[in-house]
Amino acid sequence: MYSDDEGREEYLFKIVVIGDSAVGKSNLLSRYARNEFSANSKATIGVEFQTQSMDIDGKEVKAQIWDTAGQERFRAVTSAYYRGA
Repeated sequence: MYSDDEGREEYLFKIVVIGDSAVGKSNLLSRYARNEFSANSKATIGVEFQTQSMDIDGKEVKAQIWDTAGQERFRAVTSAYYRGA
């Protein structure tokens, strides 16, 4: 929790989406953050994230949603991003 310039309380949550390769993690994030879906999406390399903000009871709530690569060869890279989630 922290305060913005106007003294409003703000909350930041880190959400990490994990799972096997080609199960739809990137499309789940894309649908939530941009209301888009692509049947021909490419595999994620490393990690990507989107931030969504919403106002709940006069407080700004931000969700940082991280999309991780599902391939085994990227596991060492993506595990570092779990911290703080």
